[in-house]
Amino acid sequence: MPRNPFRYFKTSPEIIQLAVMMYVRFPLSLRNVEDLLHERGVDVCHESIRLWVDRFGPMFAGKIRVRRASYMRQVTQWQWHLDEVFVKINGETHYLWRAVDHEGEVLESYVTKTQDKSAALRFLKKAMKRYGSPKTVVTDRLRSYGAAMKMIGNHDRQEVGRHLNNRAENSHLPFRRRERAMLRFRRMSNLQKFASTHASFHNHFNLDRHINHRQTFKAKRDAAMFEWRQLLAA
Repeated sequence: MPRNPFRYFKTSPEIIQLAVMMYVRFPLSLRNVEDLLHERGVDVCHESIRLWVDRFGPMFAGKIRVRRASYMRQVTQWQWHLDEVFVKINGETHYLWRAVDHEGEVLESYVTKTQDKSAALRFLKKAMKRYGSPKTVVTDRLRSYGAAMKMIGNHDRQEVGRHLNNRAENSHLPFRRRERAMLRFRRMSNLQKFASTHASFHNHFNLDRHINHRQTFKAKRDAAMFEWRQLLAA
């Protein structure tokens, strides 16, 4: 029988799960989450919330990925959108590579210090190892993509256009909002961990509110929250 990951914590798992969800899903600071929990009668320090996010955020994200794995393998083979985000860490520019499918699901996030062919190749191999090879890959005009895809034999599947990659560009917005709320990152490892965690949370709670009718949106929201609460029982 696996050990209970909450065994050394006095706070209930439900409160920990709520705090982690609020911090990762919404553009809130640690102190914002502390104040919101205080309004609900829960007295915790913002440093405790930091510890919960660092310890349990990747665990919850991993469970979300496991639940969505079979579905993602079926729908992500059609078209991928690849793009990179410039992120400052202690004044030094790093690159967050992100792969998004045709429905806006964030497939992979990978942080590197360079923007060359080897970095693009590592990113592509990591994404394809988990999700397989797509039929079409849409990128911007960065030459590293073409060089990397030529090495793995997918060069004929690449599409490059001025507005074709808007899906990837728009998917950066939730992450950018979180980055501003967190006042940026201090270490490369923290960026990699949070980017992967945030991507899984965003996929789970991204309900396409702008294209669904109100009743459909409410049904999807209830289903997402029910599955989220079931993570503790898994």
